[in-house]
Amino acid sequence: MELCTASVSGSAQWSRISAFDCRTRSHGYASSSSWVSQRRRKTSFYVMNAASTGALPPTKKLIPRTNVRNISGDKPSSALEQLDIERGVCIPFRKYTPEMVRNRVLGSRGSVLSLASRGVEIIWKLGLYWSALMYDFLVGRDEEIVPFRARQLRNLLCDLGPSFIKAGQVLANRPDIIREDYMNELCILQDDVPPFPNQVAFSIIEEELGQPLERLFSRISSRTIAAASLGQVYRATLRETGEDVAIKVQRPGIEPIIYRDLFLFRTLASFLNGISLQKLGCNAELIVDEFGEKLLEELDYTLEATNIEDFLENFKDDPTVKIPQVYKQYSGSRVLVMEWIDGIRCTDPQAIKEAGIDVEGFLTVGVSAALRQLLEFGLFHGDPHPGNIFAMRDGRIAYVDFGNVAVLSQQNKQILIDAVVHAVNEDYAEMANDFTRLGFLASGTDVSPIVPALEAIWQNSAGKGLADFNFRSVTGKFNQLVYNYPIRIPERFSLVIRSLLTQEGICFTLQPDFKFLEVAYPYVAKRLLTDPNPALRERLIQVLFKDGLFQWKRLENLIVLAKENVSKMSSNPALKKNSSQIERSRQMEKKLDLTDTIKDGARLFLIDAGIRRQLIMAFTEDSKLHVEELVDVYRLLEDQIDIPSVALEVIQDLPSVARDLMLSWSDSILSDRQY
Repeated sequence: MELCTASVSGSAQWSRISAFDCRTRSHGYASSSSWVSQRRRKTSFYVMNAASTGALPPTKKLIPRTNVRNISGDKPSSALEQLDIERGVCIPFRKYTPEMVRNRVLGSRGSVLSLASRGVEIIWKLGLYWSALMYDFLVGRDEEIVPFRARQLRNLLCDLGPSFIKAGQVLANRPDIIREDYMNELCILQDDVPPFPNQVAFSIIEEELGQPLERLFSRISSRTIAAASLGQVYRATLRETGEDVAIKVQRPGIEPIIYRDLFLFRTLASFLNGISLQKLGCNAELIVDEFGEKLLEELDYTLEATNIEDFLENFKDDPTVKIPQVYKQYSGSRVLVMEWIDGIRCTDPQAIKEAGIDVEGFLTVGVSAALRQLLEFGLFHGDPHPGNIFAMRDGRIAYVDFGNVAVLSQQNKQILIDAVVHAVNEDYAEMANDFTRLGFLASGTDVSPIVPALEAIWQNSAGKGLADFNFRSVTGKFNQLVYNYPIRIPERFSLVIRSLLTQEGICFTLQPDFKFLEVAYPYVAKRLLTDPNPALRERLIQVLFKDGLFQWKRLENLIVLAKENVSKMSSNPALKKNSSQIERSRQMEKKLDLTDTIKDGARLFLIDAGIRRQLIMAFTEDSKLHVEELVDVYRLLEDQIDIPSVALEVIQDLPSVARDLMLSWSDSILSDRQY
């Protein structure tokens, strides 16, 4: 593969260029020792500066050559390049570019007539709807008639076809574009879409797979199991093996329709972009490009099959999560055959209880699985509505429908953790900067007016503790912020927000008093304390130091929360019922494994003079020895740590520590001689 090199120096450029990760979904971490090696030349000033900026040391990274032409320039030359910079992901083979869509549409026979007739249809129907809205406004009844107009909009989008149905589904998660009452009505588009005839679907299956239906399947359902904007699902039995499978079939003739509509959307966005930037603070072309890219990815069922395989790989050692197998030999670009999931709809509390499933254990599994997708794998199920999540009778959570996934780069995951750290530290100015780095705010936006609003949202939502915190409340307040400031919600994060809201809603349906964050916080605490990822080690330092002082109480709280996570997961009924996978499960640790963290801490204490000075101060600050705090921490960990084993590992690591210590010492001598 041809490679290109991106190498920069300086933290400001690093935060942008190092964002690029090849979209191969390889999420391996650097070794824990490399984190200390990176730091051996840093002073205590750098440590505290990193705590305030979240900057990481610059490195050189090889990335596949893509159509990102302006990788080192100051400004992206296209909306798609801006998306790549925001995402931190470079995509070697794009399904969508505006040029690709234009060439595909204009190169087809009769394209001008087709575009003209479709354009007239869209303008006429949307124009009538817009005229009705204007009339409501002029006569002063626009508020009282909102429910009716929202239903009218939903029906209009259904009438205009699959592209508009998908657009409605996207709008249902975009508070930066439409108001909440319209969003709620458009949410109905997630499930309530009319199916197309069986004979048409069966013909597509035979055409795609090249064999008669009866030769492949001994039985197929006469009714659709589910119907969506792009396709519908049947249940069948494989003739060769007798296995029950789900068959997903794409709607007929949908691809040219979607290409044509995307061309019209993009053309309209080009005309309106100046107005949308000036009046709404959002880039209309960018919104259409995000939408088009996602839509064309969903059209390719071979890509969805790859998504399923990636999820299977990510959760292969987790006995609490069920991902269906995909049968690629029976699949194509318009047909996807996967294992049938015989589960219970996750919003049916009565059926779940009758099946003897431990509700709290099931919800804990679901929250942990969602957090692993978001913060560990960077591959996130983008459409976890109740029809796509099931409770298995053994307590596992099962996911289906992987056409819509959100991909988060390593940098995006780190910034999300930064935001959590800044929230814990009540550093709302840095939280606002995190929003800029994630693409919610345009680069260069003055965040100072937003900081007080963020503080008010967080304080009002979290001020009473975890028991009263819920994402829907925070999202509602954030939606108000979106209307008052130039905030754009990137598509991938609109999927993340929707996913978290949906899963929180499922939790409340099954157990109204369930505390989402009481599961989420322990997971994050465990990640911070145990993950050898160098970036997370940096974030742990940020949490444990505030204004140059070591936060003993925070360390104790992190340990308590992390132990709680280990306890909940190791005692979960889903694990006991899936004992065949327990031995190879990463979730089955019955103790909090802090071996690597202690090794890294000891190494850093010896090598980094700044950290050493701060830790010594932590024991002697306020003119007293903090022996009592140290004893409290030890008591929390004494049943978790095998001291002889940890000591042996530290001893085995001494040659490497000595080498790094000598390098650090020689660097300091050379630095002194330069001055």
